[in-house]
Amino acid sequence: MDNLAVNRKTGGMYMLETVGSTPIFSREQLNDEQKEIQKMVEDFVTEKVYPLNKQIESKDLELTKQLIREMGELGLLSIDIPEELGGMEMDKVTGIVVAEALAYGGSGSFTVSASTQTGIGMLPIIWFGSEKQQEKYLPKLATGELIGAYALTEPEAGSDATSGKTIAKLSDDGKHYTLNGEKQFITNGGIADIYTLFAQVDGNKFSAFIVERNMEGFKVGPEEHKMGSKGSSTTPLKLTNVDVPVENLLGNVGDGAAIAFNVLNQGRLKLGAHVLGGCKLVISKTCEYALDRRQFGQPIAFFDAIKKKFADMTIRTYALDSLIYRAIAEIEEAVNELDKRDPDYHMKMGRTMELFAIESSTSKVMGSETIGFCTDEGIQIMGGYGFMEEYLIAQAYRDCRIDRIWEGTNEINRQIITGYFMKKAFMNEIPIREHMAERNNFLNLEELASPHSSLTKQMNILETAKYLVLTIFNEALNEFGQDLKNEQMLGESLADCFMDIYATDSTLSRVNQQVESNGHHSVLIQIAQALTAETSLKILNRALLSLNDIYHGKVPPDVMELYNTFQHRMLPRADVSQLKREIAEYVYLQRKYPF
Repeated sequence: MDNLAVNRKTGGMYMLETVGSTPIFSREQLNDEQKEIQKMVEDFVTEKVYPLNKQIESKDLELTKQLIREMGELGLLSIDIPEELGGMEMDKVTGIVVAEALAYGGSGSFTVSASTQTGIGMLPIIWFGSEKQQEKYLPKLATGELIGAYALTEPEAGSDATSGKTIAKLSDDGKHYTLNGEKQFITNGGIADIYTLFAQVDGNKFSAFIVERNMEGFKVGPEEHKMGSKGSSTTPLKLTNVDVPVENLLGNVGDGAAIAFNVLNQGRLKLGAHVLGGCKLVISKTCEYALDRRQFGQPIAFFDAIKKKFADMTIRTYALDSLIYRAIAEIEEAVNELDKRDPDYHMKMGRTMELFAIESSTSKVMGSETIGFCTDEGIQIMGGYGFMEEYLIAQAYRDCRIDRIWEGTNEINRQIITGYFMKKAFMNEIPIREHMAERNNFLNLEELASPHSSLTKQMNILETAKYLVLTIFNEALNEFGQDLKNEQMLGESLADCFMDIYATDSTLSRVNQQVESNGHHSVLIQIAQALTAETSLKILNRALLSLNDIYHGKVPPDVMELYNTFQHRMLPRADVSQLKREIAEYVYLQRKYPF
């Protein structure tokens, strides 16, 4: 592929880049300071939080608040807060390191409470707050003296968040807004002191306000009784003639959508990081069990069916790890080009992050579905013991189910992925149609003109997969145009293809870099080989189904012939079962997730 036209300052460009042509960031490149912070967080959650997990799960909210304050004392709440306001103002990669490490302690409820504080609880003020708002609230949020929350969802406004009916009316003297309405499912609702709360000004201008708990007419409802994350606070809110000073308007009137969705983009990345830590913990704890549990005269870990489960969990987790750190580093690179002295810096940072909405949504969807897969397989491995509440896996299973719902449901995020690819294609931000002109030349090549690698075959397969998916996407655009957004089943299938390619591309690039830096590493190569083989089959299947959707079961012969050409080039030739046996055995040697 021609990389001259590739602009890496916007998301989605991985579809046009040759695999491994440009270095990517991975956890192997974390610096010493980031590793120290990672260990500090891991020590905190394993030594301070998890021993108190039963109390947390019983909804001891005062304990949760105390633990958040202890995080503040360690500086762990202030990663994103400017130094002059009591924060550490560290890079976004470090923020992801902290988010991942929070999950290692095994208390899903506390992870939710703490991550709300450091994410959606304070980011709106960091990014969009005025100087006075930042000076007033951020130093106390940094210490945990104040707890933050984010009030967007309403009884009749979930996925369609901007349709909320909470009303804000400016007073006749122009000194305050009077808010009336209800909010629902507000995380940290029962322990928060301040809320970033969204309301319609004049009934149609979606806007954000900083609302304080002690304001007259503001009422926190009863705690919800949830399936999982039982120890975290989730409440409704009721606003009855709440007078909010005009100086508590966040940004400008009508900025609510920009504030909400830019914050959510960061939240989706951090959610991916949280569940990444959870996946690694589940694999490690389950591995210990499988090696110690004996049936039929040997540890259950030695049975092929169990090896497959550990290999599948490890492969998916490694791919998730690869794409998350790649994504946040690419965002960091783009943000670093902005001038911090610019008074609109944080607004521009939000817009820059929006350019990578595809990668953010991918992190959220693949992360939440990977942790769901790992916990389900973990319970299956542990059998009846996995069903017992005294084991970590039962709580993890319950806790992680919400991950596919909040921060935008996975269905919504799949539409976001395909929708942004549409937008970028029509605006030529991603020059897909120009790129497709090289397709026939590519298919006439026996092998890519790429440097020799132990993964050359896998790289060739993935490059072919990229062209196949872009072909299907182009056919869909030609057939439906802008109306493609209404073809939700087709949109979901395309999103799955885009996500699988990003995960596999990130994995191949990461493994290739590791091999080039440290020499042959058989298990990493095995992970890359197994992942590529299964990705290619999934994409071939989705592509065929998508073509039938586009052409209503009557695929033109020339298009079908082209599909067959792709199929011939993409069919994997690998003993995937043996690869998985060897991957599992490597995990067993370490008795934990080893990467």
